[in-house]
Amino acid sequence: MVAGSAGGRMLRAPEGTTTRPTSDRVREAMFNALWSLDAVDGATVADLYAGSGALGIEALSRGAETVTFVESSRTARSVIEDNLRTTGLADRATVVPGDAIAHLDATAARFDLILADPPYAYDSWPALAEAALARLTPAGLLVAESDQEPDLGGRASVLRSKRYGGTVVVFARRLADP
Repeated sequence: MVAGSAGGRMLRAPEGTTTRPTSDRVREAMFNALWSLDAVDGATVADLYAGSGALGIEALSRGAETVTFVESSRTARSVIEDNLRTTGLADRATVVPGDAIAHLDATAARFDLILADPPYAYDSWPALAEAALARLTPAGLLVAESDQEPDLGGRASVLRSKRYGGTVVVFARRLADP
């Protein structure tokens, strides 16, 4: 269920076991923390490994300007598009097919907030973090969700890390260039 302007609407998730939607509890805690950091209202957001689109839709519902959803699964992209129509937020969203790292490497876009929720047991965190941090605005924020503390490499400054049962959520910024 979504909070904010689209509050109370239920989102669909892709069928099967390849997509693991963020629990309502974790999503609420994540967005409460983002709200306290003033990181959502008016933000340009990327939702990587978007799955059902729940994180990006929550950001839109809570005041983000635009969200780019990056998802490799055709089925999941179809669910994201349905969820955007259901919530009435499709006009501020772009759904992009493909790999998250490849998209970040190819785009010139800058993001105020990047939400990264790859499948658990993901083993490319350093490459994903490097690509994501390079696309952040100077005050931008990366939020990484995993089953364990992700290795964000040496260019990330971790602001906070919190475990919610089997989920770890890390908030990080890019270290200043020397």
